[in-house]
Amino acid sequence: MKSIESKELIMAIEELEKERGINKQYLLEALEAALATAYKKNFDSAENVKITMDTSTGEIRVFSLKEVVNDVEDNMLQISLEDAKKEQSNIKIGDTVEIEIIPRDFGRIAAQTAKQVIVQKIREAERSMVFNEYNDRKGEIISGIVQKSEGGTIVLDLGKLEGIMLVKDQIPTESYKVNDKIRAYVLNVEKGIKGIPQVLVSRSHPDFVKKLFEFEIPEIYEGLIEIKSVARDAGARSKIAVYSTNENIDPVGSCVGQKGIRIQNIINELKGEKIDVIEWNEEPSIFISAALLPAQVMAVDIKEAERFAQVIVPDDQLSLAIGKAGQNARLAAKLTNWKIDIKSESQFRTLLEQKKDETEECEETEQTVEENE
Repeated sequence: MKSIESKELIMAIEELEKERGINKQYLLEALEAALATAYKKNFDSAENVKITMDTSTGEIRVFSLKEVVNDVEDNMLQISLEDAKKEQSNIKIGDTVEIEIIPRDFGRIAAQTAKQVIVQKIREAERSMVFNEYNDRKGEIISGIVQKSEGGTIVLDLGKLEGIMLVKDQIPTESYKVNDKIRAYVLNVEKGIKGIPQVLVSRSHPDFVKKLFEFEIPEIYEGLIEIKSVARDAGARSKIAVYSTNENIDPVGSCVGQKGIRIQNIINELKGEKIDVIEWNEEPSIFISAALLPAQVMAVDIKEAERFAQVIVPDDQLSLAIGKAGQNARLAAKLTNWKIDIKSESQFRTLLEQKKDETEECEETEQTVEENE
């Protein structure tokens, strides 16, 4: 029987495996399935077919698959036991026999189909590789050029694909123009329309600040200083808690740098966003006091079970401790993961006096009841 040969096709597939890392077996299986579909479509055939390709010669062979039966009702799908034994002597009823067929002009169809399949699989493989590449970069900072900045969503050119920065992931105080080069934090990678990967990025996420510190501060990158937590009001203020087990390392000083040069690079990247670097402490009262900087704290009363802290500050420090629109207190609560109630010294004294008066009234009432009895 004549067969269809395509040594060039196998060579092309092997070249793709070497150059682009597309698995040869994956391509061959996809090609065989596509050729079977093409055969049925072009020859308007209802029969079951199997197509194989020799991995060394490129020889393509077409087989009609038929069930062995006693009485043939459908010649396309069935074959008698007598005829089946001509193909395979040890065949029995219920088995499937493969009968090779040589469809006329199938070589042209095969070549056309092979080209379409290879182009499609190359595209799919490339998208998959790009997806995996960027998926591995989740949690990292990448650079991109602004392509579109209209309609709220920012579209970035990342080289191999697009980065999408939604409104909620943008810093409210920033404006983005076409051709601006910006850095952003990789939130996630998704498969968009037609399977094309899209990278979701953010400049407002707290971890963007964390990654900037890792990039700018060698001691953090090397693990000598640990970032314990980050709280952020994007575009306005961030608080970051750092810690080192090495007594010879000043974690706050290392992050700020000589004359503030290290932290200034981060502030510049964030277009002037204020950053408070705080030393983490396992003692909640000390950590909470530090978290409320730049305000000075007089005392902290801790309720461990409720993770609640009552903080007392000097009268002239109250507005500073709370911050504009409650920002300082809110960020301190996020940073420490404690509920914080701030009162001035005079407010606290008034509260104590009220409680004292209530206690005295209660005692007088009890005494009156005892006398009446």
